[in-house]
Amino acid sequence: MIPSWNAETPAGSLVEVELQARTPEESETGWYGLGRWTFADDAFARTSVPGQEDAFGSVATDTFRAAASLVAYRLRLTLTESGHGPPVVRLLAAIASDADPAAGDVSAPGAAAGVELAVPPYAQTIHRGEYPQYGGGGAAWCSPASTAMVLDYWGSGPSPANLAWVDPALADPCVDHAARFTFDAAYDGTGNWPFNTAYAAHYGLDAFITRLRSLQDVELFLAAGIPLVASIVAGPGELDGFPLPQGTAGHLVVIVGFTPTGDPVVNDPAAASNDAVRRSYERAQFERVWLEGSGGAVYVITPPGTALPPSPGNW
Repeated sequence: MIPSWNAETPAGSLVEVELQARTPEESETGWYGLGRWTFADDAFARTSVPGQEDAFGSVATDTFRAAASLVAYRLRLTLTESGHGPPVVRLLAAIASDADPAAGDVSAPGAAAGVELAVPPYAQTIHRGEYPQYGGGGAAWCSPASTAMVLDYWGSGPSPANLAWVDPALADPCVDHAARFTFDAAYDGTGNWPFNTAYAAHYGLDAFITRLRSLQDVELFLAAGIPLVASIVAGPGELDGFPLPQGTAGHLVVIVGFTPTGDPVVNDPAAASNDAVRRSYERAQFERVWLEGSGGAVYVITPPGTALPPSPGNW
């Protein structure tokens, strides 16, 4: 189970998200912490909650993984108010899966064959060495770089005044900003999925995480003009043309379109430069490293009121 929330957190306020599950025998687990969120990074540390594991399950940064049969869950919000007012929560959501999907036969090209969206390209690699206190600099900033691309696509994100703390000599300061304000103190990185969608929501967008069943689901969003941030895991040689030949244990990219023959067109922030970010991957290879790598996890980020495609039940 992966949570999502959209909340405004005035300075000094905090949102805490917890999960409790129910067993087939109608008993209840304890509460598991799924994140302590605040946009600002002064009064509280924005953090996941490590060290949670028992007979029923465990928390891996942003994901609860069941270790026993569980039939229901509920979420709890605890709001800490400040002198500037209480948090305001617009969305609390979750995606629950019985098991991680496995890639079978490659899906056939669908609704978005030949569609490409003009999502700006940002390479994480050009930020290597910048602000290492936010997760190690550019080499680990695939998630905030991907989130920043989608915010820019929608004409949203931090203002010039918001970016004033970034060294003016640095390129694409919006990526540095996203890294700082998605940084998870316990995880010591910027790859916390709900923290990235909550960051996008701070700028007035609707944002949540779900899991899709195939690239045909992705094509429904692309055909509607909605790019998706997707999480992949690829070993060496498993994804032709991937800019990390050693592979990756977890990487975020933006799916921006499909070729006329159905191969996904991706803004991959691991590229060496912004000019090299946009690339196409072979459909079967990409579908496998996405479905088997993250269970088909994506960030859905849209302006309020945007019509999502008809759902088979998972968004």
